[in-house]
Amino acid sequence: MATAGTDFTLADFLSSNPPVVRPGAARPLVVHDADLHTLPAGSVPNPTELRVAGTLPTETFEMFRQVIPPGESSDMQRHHHETVHFVLSGDGHSEIEGVDGPDETVTWTTGSFVYTPPWAWHRHYNDSAEHPVEFLTVENSRLLGRLGLIRRQSAGLVTLDDARRLFPEET
Repeated sequence: MATAGTDFTLADFLSSNPPVVRPGAARPLVVHDADLHTLPAGSVPNPTELRVAGTLPTETFEMFRQVIPPGESSDMQRHHHETVHFVLSGDGHSEIEGVDGPDETVTWTTGSFVYTPPWAWHRHYNDSAEHPVEFLTVENSRLLGRLGLIRRQSAGLVTLDDARRLFPEET
């Protein structure tokens, strides 16, 4: 399995752990910031910087450190897993498709927790022109990967309405 370069796939990475992951030299109890693995540019459609704490011995969830540069955003995406972003630094807002109600635009700042429901289109925006936004992102993608249910879609840097038009059969 490639951990970098053109052969890297997030699906392979997330499914690379055996059914039971025991702490040890390869899967330590502590992973330092310098030990996070940066996902190769272009390996996922999200244009932000994603670094994964992939060597932690987690079996059901994955953790990322995500940076959105000043004035930029993530892609409009949806996935089967749940995600919580803890805002380490910065201010911004998110557009999140309403699952059983109207779409929502929510604002957040350092110390906020932002929840993304399963299979809801969403996009996160950095509202600062000067400072990056940094998230600690936790998702239950490993659990769904083990069950063969992992699925992600990206519509790119578009609006909620554009995403719905690009994927009409999925709404």
